[in-house]
Amino acid sequence: MIRDLIIKNRSYRRFDQSLKIEVEQIKNWIELARFSASGRNAQPLKYIVCSGENIVNKIFPHLGWAGYLPDWKGPEEGERPTAYIAVIHDKIISQNYFCDDGIAMQSILLGAVADGFGGCIFGTVNRNKVAKIIRLPENMEILWIIALGKPVEEVVLEDIKDNNIKYWRDESQVHHVPKRLLDDLILKEL
Repeated sequence: MIRDLIIKNRSYRRFDQSLKIEVEQIKNWIELARFSASGRNAQPLKYIVCSGENIVNKIFPHLGWAGYLPDWKGPEEGERPTAYIAVIHDKIISQNYFCDDGIAMQSILLGAVADGFGGCIFGTVNRNKVAKIIRLPENMEILWIIALGKPVEEVVLEDIKDNNIKYWRDESQVHHVPKRLLDDLILKEL
């Protein structure tokens, strides 16, 4: 069951924009992050839920959508995310967030996928502009933005060929994601 959930949890970039996500639903996913492990149990991450149409529209142009698809500038109107979660580091709590961000975001996205939604983690963010849009306090910094929605694209995992890790789309707009083989990942069995 967890294997199927992880395989289904892909970086979705196209959504059914007509299907909104309730704030309570997003808060349920953030609660999964709250229950997750935290380095030294410091819990320095905070979250800003952005689900109003106006704020979602303001954030959209400040994200880098797909580095390996240089001709694609992001989803068209009708296929854009319906919500975002800004993952925030509260520097007053701790100067270091260790690996909490990865653990928290995986928990959030697994919850979303389990509920029939999906998302994409964005590291390519104009943090200064988004910080102004969400009125972020000085002691906090944006680490990541998670785009959320009901996926409308098919994402297929496949074995890597010729050491090429670049994802791509075929003529039917199916998104292909090459993955290294398990034998290539395991260095030793001792």
